[in-house]
Amino acid sequence: MFTKKILIDLDGVLNEYGKEKFNENYIPKIKVGAYEFLETLSQSAELYLFTSRNLMLATKWLINNNLDKFFKDVTNVKLPSYLYIDDRTICFKGDYHKTLEEIENFKVYWIFMKPLKVNIYVKIAYSHHDI
Repeated sequence: MFTKKILIDLDGVLNEYGKEKFNENYIPKIKVGAYEFLETLSQSAELYLFTSRNLMLATKWLINNNLDKFFKDVTNVKLPSYLYIDDRTICFKGDYHKTLEEIENFKVYWIFMKPLKVNIYVKIAYSHHDI
């Protein structure tokens, strides 16, 4: 039987990231509903915590919040997976122009300050086969 592997980001997905000034040595409190979400999801998928944080700090946070039982491992490597859950993600749907628009208008759900504007200019050269 195939088990779906899902990588889940820590900051902004499982915790209250963005409500306090960032501190690399402190992980904010668990987000309301995260425990129940992981409990349900872990019944049908193999979960990995995917974070850029210190792995020991992240592991301790999982243990302190009684979430470690839902995860197979904690990693900072993008493992081949069924999907990734992250608050800073744009899903590529095959259209580069629409993806550029999404990048231009991207806002994380938790941010309270004015979004950064990203100006991206792309020149696409079409061959005679593409027309």
